[in-house]
Amino acid sequence: MTNSTEKFDMNAAPIRIDTVRLRVRDLDAVSSFYQDVLGLVPLAEAGSSVTLGTEETPLLHLDGDPALRPRDPKQAGLFHTAFLLPSRGDLARWLGHVAETDVRLQGASDHIVSEALYLADPEGNGIEVYVDRPPSQWRDSAGDIRMATDPLDLQDLMRTAQGRTWTGFPIGGIVGHVHLQVGDTKEADRFYRDALGFDIAATYPGASFYGSGGYHHQLAGNIWNSRQAGTRDASEAGLSEITLGVDPTARQAITQRLGGDRFSDPWGTAFALAQ
Repeated sequence: MTNSTEKFDMNAAPIRIDTVRLRVRDLDAVSSFYQDVLGLVPLAEAGSSVTLGTEETPLLHLDGDPALRPRDPKQAGLFHTAFLLPSRGDLARWLGHVAETDVRLQGASDHIVSEALYLADPEGNGIEVYVDRPPSQWRDSAGDIRMATDPLDLQDLMRTAQGRTWTGFPIGGIVGHVHLQVGDTKEADRFYRDALGFDIAATYPGASFYGSGGYHHQLAGNIWNSRQAGTRDASEAGLSEITLGVDPTARQAITQRLGGDRFSDPWGTAFALAQ
């Protein structure tokens, strides 16, 4: 029998997501959205920047600049930021919350490894809210990670709410992965696998999923909207930087291969290693 409490230990992964930074045109509107809809709390404010997260952990940095041009959904950059909840009950309670507040969802999928709901913030930055299935259910008989995009059984999910309501983004929730738009998947593989050090955990037509420590993916890259996209325009709103948490061995290898603890992918998406 599968232990339903079995969880992947993200802190044990050599590379993982620490925080995401977005450039936004309307700081008040976007900050309010993440607070009202996802239940993140403000942790710091300085000038035109806000940091949001749980009561103990920063997850999202927002930098406001009304002069930015709107993000172009066909360019490289963010596909979605994926917020990983601690339990299936948390996901059910969040679904009840968005249903009551008339937030428009863009999708709901069973990915075998996880159950996920999709939406976007007021400036079109994609968001996934998801819960993992136990890691013992991720792999096939050959040991390969299986992923799919199947319909999500929303009624079965809602039964796990157990009559409780959403009270905000829970302690223990994190940014589980970031899914990117890239211009070419082979070039993305060369960067994220060969230079950054991820494994290719799974592939899908037009997309690669990059995992560290046996996770199904901390990063992904697809060309579904951005085939042959060039370098990102820094004057556009959207993804600004991803900060990665790394263990000492991974840090040493990455800094040697990429020349330091700050670098960009082939399309100008910026990364930093957490200090």
